[in-house]
Amino acid sequence: MGRAPFPGGAPAYRRDMPAPSLPTAPGFWRSPLRGPRFTAVLGLVLLAGITVLFVTGLVSYAAYNPDLSPVNDKTPDKGVLGFYLFAWPTNPHWLYRLTQGVHVTLGITLVPVLLAKLWSVVPKLFALPPARSLAHALERISLLLLVGGGLFEFVTGVLNIQLDYVFPGSFYPLHFYGAWVFFAAFVAHAVLKIPAAVRNVRRLRDEETDDLVPPDPDQPTVSRRGALWFVGGGSLLLFATTVGQGFDGLRRTALLAPHGGADPGTGPNGFQINKTAAYAGIDAAETGEDAWRLVVTGRSGTVRLSRAELARLPLHSSALPIACVEGWSTSDQWWRGVRLRDLAALVGYDDDPPDAFVESLQRHGAFRRAALRANQVADPRSLLALYVNGEDLSADHGYPARVIVPAAPGVLNTKWVARMTFGDL
Repeated sequence: MGRAPFPGGAPAYRRDMPAPSLPTAPGFWRSPLRGPRFTAVLGLVLLAGITVLFVTGLVSYAAYNPDLSPVNDKTPDKGVLGFYLFAWPTNPHWLYRLTQGVHVTLGITLVPVLLAKLWSVVPKLFALPPARSLAHALERISLLLLVGGGLFEFVTGVLNIQLDYVFPGSFYPLHFYGAWVFFAAFVAHAVLKIPAAVRNVRRLRDEETDDLVPPDPDQPTVSRRGALWFVGGGSLLLFATTVGQGFDGLRRTALLAPHGGADPGTGPNGFQINKTAAYAGIDAAETGEDAWRLVVTGRSGTVRLSRAELARLPLHSSALPIACVEGWSTSDQWWRGVRLRDLAALVGYDDDPPDAFVESLQRHGAFRRAALRANQVADPRSLLALYVNGEDLSADHGYPARVIVPAAPGVLNTKWVARMTFGDL
């Protein structure tokens, strides 16, 4: 026997009919797992998870202080989308480590949920007629933007995490604008669907007349509850093989993270790095004691300091982590060097340190120059570090000197520093 006709005039499908060959036919999609309750559970999980992803993504962008200097802003045409930007704080010192770790780990963890959700609603993408009413047309448009935007954001994010970014153009603007398009569609879809999703979750069973329920389903090989457990298990597996990238003791378990293997080398400099001295094009001849000088410029003029002269200035220590946009981070490392505020004082800023512009010897890669806010310069834990964990910096960690600032993204902790300019940027 055939089932009752579907809403919108779609004909009932009967077993004695030929198997439909087009995805627009109601009987083409026959998985017994599809149904409004299954879809609603996945949708509510994504509602919470994607909201956290969006907020932590915006926070990550703010952490770069993009409205401070053009060199910090990889999305200069953001316009009104930058309405929320704020001066990034230095407390707590692990702030960026937490927010970006959550962003990346949660994004990877949600991949099975997103794929299962898209699979569960794929029949709706092929449903005819394309629009039965204005409300239905808006729902279909939001669904297309949601699906396309979701896939784009997750794919570009995963590629960037794996340091294998292949899309044309910079990751930063593509991911930023894509996030706003995706989240706008997500909010519109959620507003339309949350009441129905809550009702569907509370139901004991699916309504047979719902357009997600196949008219003539195949025999089930697993229950819907079993399918949800399978999706949840996949998410837990991805979580377990990613989260360790932010914890030294668990780093070997982060099999899917780009910095998930053993720490590079041993000893005081044996902790994670992003770019090596070789990759950055650092010439060892430029960093030798006889060749390298730090040029510090400010209100009262310019000072040039060798590494030996820096080491004779008052030195201070800070226990701070390195946290990268790809989601990996280190535990607190023990840095020792000259406070940035003391360097500012050398060039005329004794009481109120200003913003700073930092330039590196680096020849390749992004963020060869970076700007720091006055609050970052003034923090007593912000250093031009000469040593880490009791020894000289290694070449890969920024010898002869590098910046280290609490709560700042790793790219703002400039390595191989050549020049610092204090004052108006």
